Amino acid sequence: MFITGSINQTSQMHQISEHLGDFDCWFSQLFPDTPFLKAIIKYTRLADGTVLASPLKNKSENYLQQHGLQIDYEGNKNQYDLVVFCSDMVVADKFKHTKTIWVQEGMIDKRTILTGIVKELGLPPYFSGDTSLNGSTNICDIYCTASEGYKNHFAANGTDPAKLIVTGIPNYDNQRQYLDNDFPFRNYVMVATTDMRETYRFENRAAFIKKAVKIANGRQMLFKLHPNERVDRAQAEIRKYAPAGTLIYHTGNTNHMIANCSELITQYSTVVYTGIALGKKVHSYFDVEELKKLSPIQNGGASSKNIARICKSYINFGGKKEKFLSQFTFQPEVTPYPEVQYA
Repeated sequence: MFITGSINQTSQMHQISEHLGDFDCWFSQLFPDTPFLKAIIKYTRLADGTVLASPLKNKSENYLQQHGLQIDYEGNKNQYDLVVFCSDMVVADKFKHTKTIWVQEGMIDKRTILTGIVKELGLPPYFSGDTSLNGSTNICDIYCTASEGYKNHFAANGTDPAKLIVTGIPNYDNQRQYLDNDFPFRNYVMVATTDMRETYRFENRAAFIKKAVKIANGRQMLFKLHPNERVDRAQAEIRKYAPAGTLIYHTGNTNHMIANCSELITQYSTVVYTGIALGKKVHSYFDVEELKKLSPIQNGGASSKNIARICKSYINFGGKKEKFLSQFTFQPEVTPYPEVQYA
């Protein structure tokens, strides 16, 4: 069983499953498993910007249907030998005695004062209101991480280091492939926005646009909107505060746009790692030097196969699940790249 979330998380799970053709693979969107969460979704709109509710749930299920994948929402149709999670912030009780693997999707939100309070009081991790505790709950048996930097991050924040394996993550492990593209523009300053307002976080978008314009300093600009954003509002703001002739996209291949840019400006977007991998000068609300340490390893697209090998070995392991990692030796597939010189 693969637990899906955003389209990025869903496509990553799909890629892993493609290396597990000998197994009967099913998929379920992340689902609420407590009366409290179910009530929040049913009676309020507080979860509308999350993968637990529509429209993000519908987008992921449409993806699964379009690719002919088997759907078992809430995991009631079968007894599963392994559950692969995209988030360990919501883990159904029914799976807590099943073999479990967590797969990192991308960037993890900054820890806040609220993160510390939630952790200290032992509250459900989703009370943090963001992804700052994703990967840090220590609930799953195995944790597949993007890099040594993230392995250290999760270990420092509560997950048993013995459970953490650096596999790389699909969608961010072969960024050089995007240099070969047919996107018609080049040498612009690119701005990748984030869906903070749609997920009930504060953002001063006008100030962000003005700062990006200052960084561009008269150069051609291109804005790529987050897929979850209200397009009409975002476009109106960009047209108001950015120079005439600024390019605005709400669809299209973001990675190709980054590959062709001269400089990348982000907020809290994982796409900053594409810019780092391709040697672009990047800006972020995170510390850029720290992001370079966390940046996903580049292994030529082998991450999904690496994770699938762990899944297969763990499913076939006949002993007590607590003994698996002490007997398992992980040899990742890696296609080394020449060192990237950061701009």
